[in-house]
Amino acid sequence: MQALVLSAGRGTRMGPLTETCPKPMLPVADRPLVAHVVDAAIAAGADEIVLTVGYRGQQVRNYFGTWYDGVPVRYAEQESQRGTADAVAAASERLDGDFVVLNGDNLYRAADLDALFDAVPAVGAYRAENPGEYGVFEAADGSLAGVVEKPEDPPSELINVGAYALPAEACDLLDVPESERGERELTDVLARVIERRDVELVPFESWLDVGYPWDLLEANERRLADVSRTHPHTEVDTLAGEVHPSATIQGQVVCEPGATIGPGVVVEGTVLVRSGSTVGPNAYVRGPTLVQPGAKIGHAVEVKNSVVMTDANVGHLSYVGDSVVGPRVNLGAGTNVANLRHDGASVEVTIDGETVSTDRRKFGAVLGPDVKTGIQTGVGPGVVLSAGSWTDPGAIVDRNR
Repeated sequence: MQALVLSAGRGTRMGPLTETCPKPMLPVADRPLVAHVVDAAIAAGADEIVLTVGYRGQQVRNYFGTWYDGVPVRYAEQESQRGTADAVAAASERLDGDFVVLNGDNLYRAADLDALFDAVPAVGAYRAENPGEYGVFEAADGSLAGVVEKPEDPPSELINVGAYALPAEACDLLDVPESERGERELTDVLARVIERRDVELVPFESWLDVGYPWDLLEANERRLADVSRTHPHTEVDTLAGEVHPSATIQGQVVCEPGATIGPGVVVEGTVLVRSGSTVGPNAYVRGPTLVQPGAKIGHAVEVKNSVVMTDANVGHLSYVGDSVVGPRVNLGAGTNVANLRHDGASVEVTIDGETVSTDRRKFGAVLGPDVKTGIQTGVGPGVVLSAGSWTDPGAIVDRNR
């Protein structure tokens, strides 16, 4: 069965992180976010992958090519992002028979998708503590009766996770009108399918919508936990890179070939140090942390529970906690990123004009691509620095810029 993975969007809620990268290509452990979706689909039995592409779609094409893990890959261009039904319509000419639709910016478990593949027509359902924030399923005699978007009084705890196993005839039902938010919704197509056939609710045990930067941290927290078991170099040596004899390695740590952990460094798992990156000397890295290729964590730097992206430089005498450091960021000596409010409340972040609670007691900063800080800069919790922005030496940054 074909798996259609929707990966055309930019992801404006990710703020500056998607200035140079589509959201599905943001890093989660040792691969892009969308690659985790594709891997799970293949493990569940997909015999062909179709990817919708749009914003900076060449990055998606370059990563997957025409074959990925022994499975053919095809692409469909979604010229303007006008909703999930529009995305399926853009790919409809490449679909032949029953098919599965998955969001390219969600994390799924292969075993859950396996059950979905076997139950056409069906939808994935996840039991949520706060269902009113999502599309909520109405059930009748074990089958799907409908979907209610963000209801004040949810009819169930089962939410829509953007995973659909649809019959071939669904391609004839895609011409739905625009919703109130100006998009053509796949849930409206699903309503038409329900009128014709019983649609099964397939319970999912694990799911994560990676919508905001703190969700990217959680995605890495989840997948880095398995990195030493799933990494391609595991059977040889998880510490295949250059690790100085005086370094202390504790817990699940992977140092890829071509990576360097210098003298006096302490690394406490779960941590992935990717090829071409350097840590130390005398640095302290606590997991879950991802250090991407070309990144440098220098002398006496402490990094905790963060994502440090490609070619970022945390040179020396700095602290970065619970943060996302974008590509090519350069932190001046003594830059400190605060990650805790004095009142202990959840850190709030303003992104795309909306102030949102992270629901995390500890959350640091979101540093967009090419940000530069002057020496002795202090950055407050929940601050977002836009791509290419900079700070003066000694600056205290307590709001977005």
